[in-house]
Amino acid sequence: PPASQNNEQGSTLRDLLTTTAGKLRLGSTDAGIAFAPVYSTGTASGKSGRTMPNILDDIIASVVENKIPPNRAPKINVKSEIKDEPKDDRKCIQDDCSKRYSDIQYSWICDKHVLWLRDHKNNNNWKLFKECWKQGRPVLVSGMHKKMNFSLWKAESISLDFGNQQADILNCKDSIISNTNVKEFWDGFEDVSKRQKIKNGETALLKLKDWPSGEDFKAMMPARYLSLILDILKSISIPEGKLNLASHLPGFFVRPDLGPRLCSAYGVAATKDHDIGTTNLHIEVSDVVNILVYVGIAKGNGVLSKSGVLKKFEEEDLDDLLRKRLKDSSELPGALWHIYAGKDADKIREFLQKV
Repeated sequence: PPASQNNEQGSTLRDLLTTTAGKLRLGSTDAGIAFAPVYSTGTASGKSGRTMPNILDDIIASVVENKIPPNRAPKINVKSEIKDEPKDDRKCIQDDCSKRYSDIQYSWICDKHVLWLRDHKNNNNWKLFKECWKQGRPVLVSGMHKKMNFSLWKAESISLDFGNQQADILNCKDSIISNTNVKEFWDGFEDVSKRQKIKNGETALLKLKDWPSGEDFKAMMPARYLSLILDILKSISIPEGKLNLASHLPGFFVRPDLGPRLCSAYGVAATKDHDIGTTNLHIEVSDVVNILVYVGIAKGNGVLSKSGVLKKFEEEDLDDLLRKRLKDSSELPGALWHIYAGKDADKIREFLQKV
């Protein structure tokens, strides 16, 4: 900026430092700043005296003075903000949505923390989804699998196409990883008699560990990749999607692995301990779209009946809408998730450190 403007606007940090320091050296008691500078009283020798003002405080004060013209009041009224009652964001968005999105079939579940879009075919879902996305809220959409080629995702189909490949298989109960043919995993997906046994004769709860993921998925399973991209993900998270920020970062950035990846694990219905999880608690490095593409119904000794599975779900802390959905004969429960708000990450860390 022109030199004549420097003293008025404090246009750059260099100008501000120069003018403030210069005035301080000349012995000015206020250095032309908005607030009195901070002095320390007393010296090491015990004599009273005045030392150099705290330049950082002076700089901040000068910026405040220069940025808010005298004839204009600041936009933020601190006192009024303190007096205002805190707003319930959940209530605000719910009240607003009921007026603006009356043409969308939706409900609020999980103590009104999660939006449930019940009609996947409604083109107006996008409008309401955006409102929740801005706030970092999870959104559940029913029936997305109906848009996909179901035959591609059956266990026997994947086993037939890729059974000869090697992959790491994790035993979720004892965390032992072994490298074996993928066929062994898929053959036991719906037949308990073909599953591995652990030391005490119990059925192993296995999970395919990151197979396949990222570029491997696209190269290995082109038909399934296109099925996901064309039918489900579209502009939200396809690599070239306009809303996929990571894909538009310059090349020198280290981008997160955006997948897609196939997450496959046995259900707990055939295990003795039904409290085992197949995915550990973790934090995602980016927004994630998860699609339940297939639910295998295990057959064999020790497998819970459908009523037994429902009973296990009933023991969970579910709200009335989710309990009602479980009893719907057209619905097939396939996964139980525990999702926590990102803002609570520190509380969770503190809890984990204690236990």
